[in-house]
Amino acid sequence: MRRALVVLLGVALAIAALGGLMFFLASRENAEVDAPSRAPGEAQRDLGARHLPAGEHVPLENLTDPPTSGPHHPRAIERDRATLDPNQILHALELGNVILFYEPGAPAGALQAIQRDLTGPFDPELAAAGQAVILAPREGSRGVTAAAWRRLARGVTPQAARAFAEHWLGRGAAR
Repeated sequence: MRRALVVLLGVALAIAALGGLMFFLASRENAEVDAPSRAPGEAQRDLGARHLPAGEHVPLENLTDPPTSGPHHPRAIERDRATLDPNQILHALELGNVILFYEPGAPAGALQAIQRDLTGPFDPELAAAGQAVILAPREGSRGVTAAAWRRLARGVTPQAARAFAEHWLGRGAAR
């Protein structure tokens, strides 16, 4: 009888230990899932990445400013440091590029250094591959605005713009 009691106690202890271990592992997993994202920039709503046929209207009324996702005509960027239309912006971000917007007329020396260090001078082929940091003047930017697919960071310092670009470069829309 005593032996049966020891075995029963051992089984109960093993079940309790297993249950405790499962509880511990489950609580650690949930903590990581519920933790806030440490990725730079503010997440933007997903408006899709549908390519519109020629002649179809781009629904600008639902887009963020600057836009970070949405239906668009796939239009390549041929050069940077030029004003970009919403189609060019969306297509570049969809591919994985990062765009650093700045106030027109503002010195872009620090941004040029970021571009040079991360991807080199603007190259249309690199942009077509989604691997470019693109510089673009934009009215109303109020400093530097960094944009990636579904991510924005407004009024950032050059150091924050660099961290943003390093993190999001090459991470466009998943197709």
